[in-house]
Order: sequence, then C-alpha cells, then structure tokens
Amino acid sequence: MKYKESYTVELKRVLNTDFKKEIIAFANCDGGEIYVGVDDNGEVIGIDNVEKTMEAIGNMIRDEIKPDLTAYTNIEEIKENDLSIVHVTVLRGTKRPYHFTDKGLKPTGVFVRHGISSVPATDEMIREMLRESGGIAFDKSRCINQELTFNYAEKFFSDSDVAFGEPQKRSLGLIDADGYYTNAGLLLSDQCEHSIKCAVYEGTGKTKFKTRKEYNGSILKQMTEAYEFISLSNNLNSTFDGLKRVEHPDYPEFALREALINSIVHRDYDYSGSIIVNIFDDRIEFVSLGGLVKGITIDDIKNGISQSRNIIIANIFYRLKLIESYGTGIKRIVETYQDQLLQPVFNPATASFAVTLPKMINKIDDNMSDRDKVLTVFNAKDKVTRKDIETHLKCSKSVAVKLLNTLIKDGLIKKIGEARAVVYTIK
Repeated sequence: MKYKESYTVELKRVLNTDFKKEIIAFANCDGGEIYVGVDDNGEVIGIDNVEKTMEAIGNMIRDEIKPDLTAYTNIEEIKENDLSIVHVTVLRGTKRPYHFTDKGLKPTGVFVRHGISSVPATDEMIREMLRESGGIAFDKSRCINQELTFNYAEKFFSDSDVAFGEPQKRSLGLIDADGYYTNAGLLLSDQCEHSIKCAVYEGTGKTKFKTRKEYNGSILKQMTEAYEFISLSNNLNSTFDGLKRVEHPDYPEFALREALINSIVHRDYDYSGSIIVNIFDDRIEFVSLGGLVKGITIDDIKNGISQSRNIIIANIFYRLKLIESYGTGIKRIVETYQDQLLQPVFNPATASFAVTLPKMINKIDDNMSDRDKVLTVFNAKDKVTRKDIETHLKCSKSVAVKLLNTLIKDGLIKKIGEARAVVYTIK
C-alpha cells in the first residue's frame, strides 16, 4: 500500500476542522506529511477543487495557528492515476508549542502525535516544549497563561515614575518577539502562581507558632506586603548616650529588605513551592528555592560576583531602583552587621538558599566589666556554653567557669545538663 497512516503520515478524505490539529501535532513533534484526497485505508479518491483546498489550508496555517508556521510547511498538488490530491509537508517547528490561535497554550489548543493519532498535550508536555524552545531561563520562556492583567504592577511602576505601556512591556521582556507574554510577565502579573509564606514562631524553635500569612499576586505585591509584615517584628530598642536617647531596631532595615528582594529575584521559579520567611525571637530566616547558579560559590557572592538566573526580573528590579547594582546585596548585608556579635549566616543547598539574620547585639566592648561582657553573650544567644564565653571574652577556661558560677550564684542564669552537654540560659 503506497499510502498508510503512521506516526509521521496522516490521511484525509476531505479537508475538515481536524486538519489544523494534525498540522499542530506534527509541528510540535518530529514533523510529518498529510495527504488530502486519500481514504483511511490508503485508497486515492482525489479532490475536486484543488486550488480552493490549497488556499483554505494556507489560510488555516496563517490565521488559525500560532506561532507562524508558514516557513515550516509546504502545500502542493500531486497526481495519482489522473486524480488530484493535496500533499502538505510539516517540519518540526523551532518555536514550540504551536497551538490554535483562539485556544492559547492550553491542552485544548496544543496537540502532539501519539502513534497514528493527534492528541491534546498535557500541561507538563507544554511546559517542557516551552523550556526547550525558550532556553534555560524561566523568565524568558513563553507563559502558558496568556490572559494576564497587570493592575498592581501598573500602579507600582506609576508610583516609581517608570513607564509601563505596551512598548515598555516588550523592551523589558514581558512580551517576546512573537507577541507572547513571557514567564517574567506572569511573575509581574496579578495571576502570578507563586507565593511568599511568612510565619512567626514563639521562642527560637518551630514547636509553637504565633501567626502565619501567605502573599499572592504580582511579585511586586508579594514583596511589599511581606516586607510590611516582617517589619512588624523589627522592634525598636532604646539606649542612652549620656542624656541622649538612641533608638535602634532589632534588625538592620537594609538587611531585611535585601534578603527579601534577593529571595524573590534569584529564586528558581521552575519549582512551584513558596519562598519561606520564618521569624523567631532571636533571628529571621529567608528560604528560597534553587541553590546557587552553577559555578558560583558563596565566597564569590560575598566578593560581589553576581550571576542571576532571572535576568529579566533582575533588570526590572534594577529599573525600579529596588536593587542598586548587581552583586552587592549579600556583601552589603554583611557590612550592616560588621559591629555585631552575631553575623548573618548564608546556607546554600542543592535546591534551596537560606539567609539567616540574627538580632543585632553589639560586639563586646573592652571597656565593659567582665560581668557585662558575659551578659552581652547571653543577650545574643538563647543557650550559651562555657566555650562561647572563652571565645567571646578571649579568656581561659578557669576564668569562664568563675564568671558563670558568679552569675548562677546571683540568680541571673541557670545551668542545664551534665558533663559535655552543659549549657547555660537566662534564668
């Protein structure tokens, strides 16, 4: 049999509404051929009006399928036993997934070949095609949802005196060269599917929490609302410089702001999980999905080296003056703690990156009494070991034991545990 349906061959008696589906399926897979005027059993029956059929197929390809497939298709007439049939060749496209213009990037509009049939693509298939055609960067790839609104982003850009019309959306990378919204557009849109989750815990562990909040919508909205929530836990404390009252917060505002923005700009949005912010009595943790970009170490970042996985988002935040310059965030967080007893901790893992900001406790002043020096360590840590006192006071074991025993005798601290497991806490 000369004509037989297969993974790369489709036979049609006449031109029908399913014809577009076959073209899309071939373009999304390995290409193929469609013969119009041939029965399913391979019998050539021909068609009457070849010119009209070819014109209708051309119109379908140009007007009802996106992105443009014209360059990847060929339509011709061939003769079989004095009968005319139309032969359509479809090549594998480079801007997959191809879809019905009126359906968009949904399973109802995207088709693939499965055996000798053309079937709807799953959401995961569509995402995979988008990743392959759009490159590695999530924010540059076409977005599955093309029905986006930007109510919050428009107001945010307006308040920042930055234009946000159609031309700007294209130049910023929210709309690609083919007129599709990118995933960067999705992240700034009101339909953003990711979120930030904040939790406040009682004490220094996760045994008991006080309150939880989850923020959705545009990442600009999430950033604003999450920062407002975090700021509620940044209490002001008062000290006196002579007769002058001096107020200082528990955490440097810049460090809080930078840690939050970094978790939004640099996270891996291929993961569907949320950014996590955990607030404890003695620290705040920011946990974002995605480890360090390949080839970059934590020492590189501390030295100011920057390699963003979301270049479009980073550029937009720079345009909005939310970040001042690339690669300075973590370095400046460290600088805000330079006079503090406890330092920020940066913990990169395979699929996550955590930043822990401790409450600010000034470094031990050499002019302090030994008693005040020890109490400063207790103000900085929930549980203190003898070794902590030796390290921070630069004293011997015997001196540390003597100071701790004095505070126990005065009823200020208590001893917990035995032998090497001994720790001390505020009584």
